Amino acid sequence: MGRRTFASLPSSAAGLPAGGPEAAVRSAVSRATRAEVGLTTDWINAITVAQLENDPDPVLERLRHEAPVAFIPAFDMWFVTRWDDVVFVDSHPELFTAATEPSFLARALGPNMLTTDPPELTRLRTIMLPPFQPGGESGRFVADQLAGLADQLLDLIDPSRPFDVMEHYAQPLSAGSLAVVLGLDHHGFDTMWRWCQGVCADIANFGNDPTLTAMGQHAKAELAAAINARIDAAAAAVAAGDVDSSAIGWFVQHGATTEEIVNNVRLMISGGINEPRDGIGLVTWMLLTRPDLRAIVEVEPSKLRSLIEEVFRVHSPVGTITRQTTRDVELGSVTIPAGALVAGVLRSINLDKSHWDAPTEIRLDRREGTHAAFATGPHRCLGEWLGRQEVRVGVERLLARFPHLAIDPVHHPAGEVALTGFEFRGPQSLWVKA
Repeated sequence: MGRRTFASLPSSAAGLPAGGPEAAVRSAVSRATRAEVGLTTDWINAITVAQLENDPDPVLERLRHEAPVAFIPAFDMWFVTRWDDVVFVDSHPELFTAATEPSFLARALGPNMLTTDPPELTRLRTIMLPPFQPGGESGRFVADQLAGLADQLLDLIDPSRPFDVMEHYAQPLSAGSLAVVLGLDHHGFDTMWRWCQGVCADIANFGNDPTLTAMGQHAKAELAAAINARIDAAAAAVAAGDVDSSAIGWFVQHGATTEEIVNNVRLMISGGINEPRDGIGLVTWMLLTRPDLRAIVEVEPSKLRSLIEEVFRVHSPVGTITRQTTRDVELGSVTIPAGALVAGVLRSINLDKSHWDAPTEIRLDRREGTHAAFATGPHRCLGEWLGRQEVRVGVERLLARFPHLAIDPVHHPAGEVALTGFEFRGPQSLWVKA
């Protein structure tokens, strides 16, 4: 979902041995090309993973202004940071393929839609999109179960004590929602979240930490067992003439192979829990710290949808899409060599002044068009409709239950809430009092 709720990752996390032949060739070509175009400036060379994990916006703003197409040594890949350039990259798979080699995303999840180009991508999307549309299983879940699930979780919260919106509400709501739609709800919210944490740890493992890789591989294996069992149950139901309305049941009935289902359900879990979870937290935080916006939404509740879109744009929970050049390509007056890994930085293009007026401002009446928080083009997130409904209903039910909700000053002095992460970015905690 998402993503793309499901963004690919830089090659520095690809798990290749240091000095491996592919990395050596790519780095050598990249160094030569950078020297030709004069992009090996000290400040670009000094960009670190930690900088972008902690506060990416100042770095990305400078890149957009001074070097919108630039090789970033810390990531061993090219960053593309302006709207028009990223749209071009995503629109030309003959120049920028999603079937990268190496592919850390494929390593973490198995080959999936985000590592595939049309026409194979088109075939998979045709099979897998319907359950996530209003007329599919997601629509039935939102209409019949989502508000009730939110209320059940709120019933467990003690309003006399501060609570963490992320851990106690947004996290189980997003995990539980996807579990129901997929048909994995019998595993429980906590297991779904643990699987999500595991695969995401491997996806965002920029430093190639073996502990995080092991965590990811363990979750990958557990997911394979759980999804395979669910596929078998769906196939048995179909053979018996019964109806299996789950997303996995749909995939089985419409021609996806077992491998395609397993790998793409892993993908859905990696992004389809994080993005709505972070969205609920971010929108709640915005309403609790911006009384002007809260007043507008209280008077005109339909404006909550506009606020959700603006929050997703300004605080994009997913960071990048990854492609690989199929030949030398000139982009933004810079030549990117054949075989180079390229990150289209979604978080950056959502704040590009050449596309957005006053991009860092939350404006509920924007007319510039859709943002890229769910990616662009043929790899756009399958689950974006469901994710939006989870955020909308989740925030509505939370504030209806606790109309005097406020940031807890003990945990968040001055109302500050820390956002962390580059590939997956959101609040780690949001402590409130009812």
